[in-house]
Amino acid sequence: MNATPGHSPVKSIMPRWVRGPQDFVGGIALMAIALFALWASSDLQGMRGFSFGAGTAPRMFAFLLLGLGAAVTVVGVLTEGAHLAKYHWRGPLFVTLAILTFAVTIRPMGMIFAAMTSFMIAACGTPETRWTETFIVGVCLTTFCSLLFPYALGLPLQLLPSFLIR
Repeated sequence: MNATPGHSPVKSIMPRWVRGPQDFVGGIALMAIALFALWASSDLQGMRGFSFGAGTAPRMFAFLLLGLGAAVTVVGVLTEGAHLAKYHWRGPLFVTLAILTFAVTIRPMGMIFAAMTSFMIAACGTPETRWTETFIVGVCLTTFCSLLFPYALGLPLQLLPSFLIR
């Protein structure tokens, strides 16, 4: 019987030789991303002599990431570390939805609608959102972006929906 009420031993799916599961899994993830980058840049031209090709930098960074991922994995095996934490999907889900919404609505609906809508969707990523303040900040940021991009930077962005401009 456990002496402390409510505290059961932490169950882990990791092998016993992994002493820092969070570092170990993080290192494996970094190495997987590096291997994907190496595969994705395999058909790009590399370095010839002293001239860089289009694939030089991606491969260089992928090898660097592969080495760092291996180092983090070794740290997870050799030193005591944190157990795997519970991952919350709400934040990344709503931020991804906000980015996709912006990408889909910027041309037909214009900057004002796309920016405000994507900001409000991203705000759904946390249960701590205070909607009155979020709306005020969204209006301020949308106004700032609507002035910055087309007027200050001279980018040809349409501000209003295309059906209102005709």
